[in-house]
Amino acid sequence: MENERPLADVKVLDFMWAMAGPGSTRILADYGATIVRVESTTRFDAVRMVGPFHDGQPGPESSGLFYNMNTGKLPVTLNMSKAQSKEVILDLVRWADVVTESFSPRAMKAWGLDYAALRQVKPDIIMLSTCLMGQTGPLAKFAGFGNLAAAISGFFDPTGWPDRAPAGPFGAYTDYIAPWYNAAAILTALEYKRRTGQGQHIDLSQAEASLHFMAPALLDYTANGTVQSRAGNDDRNYTPHGVYPAAGNDAWIAVATQTEAQWQALCRVIERPEWASDERFATVEGRRAHGDEIDAAISAWTSRHDAFGAESRLQQDRVPASAVRTMHQLYQDPQLLHREHFVDLEHPQHGTTTVEGSRFKLSRTPAQVGGAAATLGRENQYVLEKILGYSEEKITELVSAEVLE
Repeated sequence: MENERPLADVKVLDFMWAMAGPGSTRILADYGATIVRVESTTRFDAVRMVGPFHDGQPGPESSGLFYNMNTGKLPVTLNMSKAQSKEVILDLVRWADVVTESFSPRAMKAWGLDYAALRQVKPDIIMLSTCLMGQTGPLAKFAGFGNLAAAISGFFDPTGWPDRAPAGPFGAYTDYIAPWYNAAAILTALEYKRRTGQGQHIDLSQAEASLHFMAPALLDYTANGTVQSRAGNDDRNYTPHGVYPAAGNDAWIAVATQTEAQWQALCRVIERPEWASDERFATVEGRRAHGDEIDAAISAWTSRHDAFGAESRLQQDRVPASAVRTMHQLYQDPQLLHREHFVDLEHPQHGTTTVEGSRFKLSRTPAQVGGAAATLGRENQYVLEKILGYSEEKITELVSAEVLE
């Protein structure tokens, strides 16, 4: 049926934390999966204390990043140190199609909730275990975040400037790559279960899922013995290639040329038409050899122009260029507004909070992003009463035993 969300019959019990895990179940939630997300008020998800924060004030109910990763889910709080919490968990396992977790390999086993144990409760369960380095091997118990996985996977050494220490890509880089592979693996396992009736355990390493983005460098080393090194904004195939100052305070524009036509157009725009026929710049190698002179000329031109005006002028002549947008400008970007990229959710403390919409559009079964922010324990009553069918008396007993915290 048109507009019916494609994952409306999928049920997920989610123990994910940080970003790489929750980001994947957020994708499933956008397309209709029912995600029961388990947390504890005695040990917050680390991302609840990562900004940006509402009004700049840190707090477990103020992280915009956390809400962005967990919107569309049913948040419940369970104190895993209480014996009764395991009974609730196992009831949720019986309800679920998929169980997801992103702890180090020892955590779920210590709780008695590893794949072997869950199969005893529900033989056809699908379980996704995703951590930094995978469930096996000498680094399996290495716990950390995406910046560490990026370093281990080789992203840091070639990223930065030749005369400086490695800079690495921005943020916990692999945390933003792995969710897509986690989600794809879950969907593949669900399709396999549909065909065969069998569940499975998915062991997905965040570092390995991201490593193929290093494929050109790995192939260059394998085929040619070349170890790629830091080159700043330089590029072997696009020259000139960089970020240049524009008029105003901390204003910038990125410019990259690959073809001869783009180079000649750039020469005209920056008022150096004679360079289009200058033998020094006739090849990519020649332009790279004179990169400092070219960069200085581009900077001299861009610094006299507003970044967006320069962007328009360069793009008009088909020179690849883009103004570097600030967060304020990004939030007001007409393209993102047209795509409804930013979505406001209700928040009991802050009125509203803003999250990103789905990154892709399905014409017949579009994503639905909305509802309220994933505040701690918001759906305890609903999950226990409506999903598990617990009586009010049983729920009261759990509250009294301090299980729901």
